[in-house]
Amino acid sequence: MSPEPGPPDPTADELPPVAPRLRALRTRSGLTLEAAAARAGLSPAHLSRLETGQRTPSLPMLLALARTYGTTVSDLLGEVPQAADPIVRAERMEAQRAGGWRYWRAGGAGRAMQALRLHVPYGPGGQGDLVRVHPGEEWLYVTGGRLRLVLGGTAHLLAPGDAAHFDSLTPHRISAASQGGAELLFMHTLMQSGAAGLCLGDAGPNRRGHS
Repeated sequence: MSPEPGPPDPTADELPPVAPRLRALRTRSGLTLEAAAARAGLSPAHLSRLETGQRTPSLPMLLALARTYGTTVSDLLGEVPQAADPIVRAERMEAQRAGGWRYWRAGGAGRAMQALRLHVPYGPGGQGDLVRVHPGEEWLYVTGGRLRLVLGGTAHLLAPGDAAHFDSLTPHRISAASQGGAELLFMHTLMQSGAAGLCLGDAGPNRRGHS
């Protein structure tokens, strides 16, 4: 399980109100607080704080919750879905922030695959201590800076032009390896499964030993 978070994220006021959406989606999914928290790799108390607005979720948490409820980060944040236009224009990609990460939705809403453009900051705000495990696949392509990707027990350093495509059941974590952070294109499948999707902190009881 994830450790209890520290002080609220300083970017919290930049996020749309997500708490009511989290509660509504959990209710719609027919999940108890305990069941939803287990699938998302959170403690019930932590999920309760997210649903009541006492805490702001990081982007990895939003991704885990989106998979739990079979929806998208855009839906969690209450963003108005665009019309079924296959083209997403640059001027319509508004930056959002979560847990120190900055991202732009680069794909259509309501799809089985979500596409994002991400900026992963260097240092403590980058969520680099979070290990994620969940059903599906992920693909990323580095466009700027350097990225450290840990898959299982192996660490990979990716430079601009490098890409990675992997099974998301492989424990993985992402962090920036250059001072200015890392820019990347990121895609993942949105699969709902009975298997628990985990978003683990280094201090969690189920900590996995990865370098």
